[in-house]
Amino acid sequence: MKEGYYEDFVVGEKIRPKVGRTVTETDCIWFSLLTNNANQVHFNAHYIEKSFPEYSGRLLANGFFTLAVVTGLLTTETGAQGVMLALENVSFEKPVFVGDTIYAEGEVIEKRESRSKSGMGIVKIKSRGYNQKGETLVQFVRVFLAKKR
Repeated sequence: MKEGYYEDFVVGEKIRPKVGRTVTETDCIWFSLLTNNANQVHFNAHYIEKSFPEYSGRLLANGFFTLAVVTGLLTTETGAQGVMLALENVSFEKPVFVGDTIYAEGEVIEKRESRSKSGMGIVKIKSRGYNQKGETLVQFVRVFLAKKR
């Protein structure tokens, strides 16, 4: 794992964490409760069976949960020397169900020194979350402020 200082990042560098995260029913229910999300697709299998038969009654993970897991997996590999500034171009590609395992990969696409914060730099990582079948679940660009050494 990198320390995550601005100087550690190289444009074009690929980042691929070695671990993944399997989604559980508890994840879906707790994330819905914590975020006050009342969409029943995250906690009511009977509702899903009636309303979305193509999902076979399987609970869907909240898209923001998926986004958070992918961000977390990549943050583990890029260190903790930064503060997130933005997410750009977020695109949810496929639903995530209980039992799916989420993996992440990223590529450093840009970096520059901060004009307003001395001793800091801005890093952009094009990020992709995918499942155990290799299917893309979510794509986005994470922009963060990283400390310099």
